[in-house]
Amino acid sequence: MSTTTPAVHADVAVIGSGLGAVAAALAAARAGRRVVLAARFDRLGGQATTQLVPALDEHPHVETGGVSASYRAFRDLIRARYDGVANPGGGWVSRVCCEPSAAEAAIEELLAPQVDAGRLTVLRGLVPVAARREDGRLASVRLRRGDGAATDLVADVFCDATEAGDLLPLAGAPWVVGSEGRDAYGEPLALPGGPQPGAVQSCTVGFVVEHDEEADARPVTGPAPEGYELWRDAQPFTLEIAGWDDRKHRYRMFEHGPDGHLPFWTYRRLREGAVLGGRDAALINWAGNDYADRSSIDHPQEAYDQAKALSAAFLHWLRTECPRDDGRGRGYPGLTLAPEVAGTADGYAEEPYLRESRRLRTASPVRQQDLEPVPGLARAANRPDSGGLAMYHMDLHSRIGRPASAYAPTAPFQVPLSALVAREPGNLLAAAKNLAATQVAASAYRVHQGEWAVGEAAGALAAQSCDRSLAPAEIVGDRRELTRLQARLTGDGVPIAWTLDVPPGDPRFTAVQLLAAAGALRGRRAAELDVRPQESADAEERQALHEAAARLLGEPESVFADLDPTTWHMSWGDLAVALVQRALDQAAPTAGGARV
Repeated sequence: MSTTTPAVHADVAVIGSGLGAVAAALAAARAGRRVVLAARFDRLGGQATTQLVPALDEHPHVETGGVSASYRAFRDLIRARYDGVANPGGGWVSRVCCEPSAAEAAIEELLAPQVDAGRLTVLRGLVPVAARREDGRLASVRLRRGDGAATDLVADVFCDATEAGDLLPLAGAPWVVGSEGRDAYGEPLALPGGPQPGAVQSCTVGFVVEHDEEADARPVTGPAPEGYELWRDAQPFTLEIAGWDDRKHRYRMFEHGPDGHLPFWTYRRLREGAVLGGRDAALINWAGNDYADRSSIDHPQEAYDQAKALSAAFLHWLRTECPRDDGRGRGYPGLTLAPEVAGTADGYAEEPYLRESRRLRTASPVRQQDLEPVPGLARAANRPDSGGLAMYHMDLHSRIGRPASAYAPTAPFQVPLSALVAREPGNLLAAAKNLAATQVAASAYRVHQGEWAVGEAAGALAAQSCDRSLAPAEIVGDRRELTRLQARLTGDGVPIAWTLDVPPGDPRFTAVQLLAAAGALRGRRAAELDVRPQESADAEERQALHEAAARLLGEPESVFADLDPTTWHMSWGDLAVALVQRALDQAAPTAGGARV
């Protein structure tokens, strides 16, 4: 018999277990709000833990810039678990490949100060099952445990950081899933024609294996998994994979492939035994076990069960039929599941790795064209309402009924705050893969660092909504409120514009970030990711800086007409600081002001 426990109250409620949920809760709590994080699983981290993808998918600039201070702290804490080893797994897909337990521990350490201060409460084992609205706002969300017990979470602002955007339909928010179709926005990677909501990307139930080389000499005992031959032939199982250039890339298990590609085994290796001691442990997340028969959105349990069965079949193939590197014989019987590394009873992921979520539906979602390289410029099209940064190629795996993958490069891009705000209810924010982006564009935000950036922006916006007693849309739509929020974000080490040579901690960071996001970059500074703040600004660049500073207030440039003429001889970065300080002083009566 189900029971209902007393309601839980918060300023900001974050629903979800993944990296977006962690980042949103952290951002809202460090802003001083009372936050409740309602997680589905005991382990926080999503992609990095329960979904078994702790080989972090990131952009090429991650070691030097383009990420927030909190995400960098997450990476640093993972490395600290291994006494500073930069890449504990030595996997070649990422600069940080680690065991799920290390990612989990890093997350818990990041959140601990907020929990200890009483600003953050983490509730685990809860699934959202219903929502109540009042006067166009989301008043509460009902959460249910596995034993049937339910509780209502009441908050001023809600962040949906679930893996599949589960809160959107419960709250009555407009949403979309699958392909919008090429007719909608003219995106080359969208499926031809009109909407195809069933064309959801594949999901994967990854698994972790160790390798005992001596056991390779022993035959595999026991029957093949049910349906093995069908899976093997339909996928098909192979170490070849289609490249972005439509050519087959050929791999070998432990040696370089005939095309020179690095070994399959080290692709997502999570533990490098030669460095850390013990055996290697590797994650298997490959085209061979991508499941694209049923939608993980429409049929979540069936998709998980079938994807897990597919992975079991792929493991059997690796152990029995995979061509050996020496060309003599088939299969590597020494590959065995590693539950202790996976953190699960059987070595398989606790939940599927979802490449797609329900997404907020708005009139102007982020599109493929918004993320593509712009000739002569180093960045994608600028978003003045930026709340963070991300970068990953648009990477569409097979879609239900459409087996072909699709790919397009991106330029360094931003997280527009307007893409996080639901039209209704007015106090609901997207905080993970469910931002207002098309299927094509969302495929570039879905990875670890992108999801973190979306969640962090949503958490900061939620906190300011509470601080100012304004709906999130009012903050994003009011230039002074938006400037105040962006100043808060940059003050917390969150970059909102790509300026790699002015990192968090630089005294010019906030000023450069605010003006760059407001459109101040011209000439060489627009053509490169380094803005050279120490160099002088010519007349055109000074004009661009003045215009951008005026935009921070939503007012004409004349508010800066009386600026001391000596500023004309300042460096570009020092002039940015002077202008932004003036702008924030002007904004102080209504937006609270901030020093830079």
